Amino acid sequence: MQKIKLQPLADRVLVQADQAEEKSKGGIIIPDTAKESPQKGTVLAVGKGKKDEFMTVKVGDSVLYGKYSGTEITVEGVEALIMKESDIFGIIQHTYDNY
Repeated sequence: MQKIKLQPLADRVLVQADQAEEKSKGGIIIPDTAKESPQKGTVLAVGKGKKDEFMTVKVGDSVLYGKYSGTEITVEGVEALIMKESDIFGIIQHTYDNY
């Protein structure tokens, strides 16, 4: 994860999308034109929230978001999405317990 010098305003969040799948589960290489944009990414920067509304996500969180959420931008050579926190469906909890 790269440190970005951008402070989103209010309830905005800067997310770096995960890489699109290169191969299908069957091993077929997917061409760039057929790759689906990922709906999972890592939070790079978070705004301070709105009055009486605190931000839930924090830098470094893995999140799920809507397929058409956010606006694509490039900041310091990094391609990312800037979106409202409400466009994020949830934070992915990584557990390493063997159940």
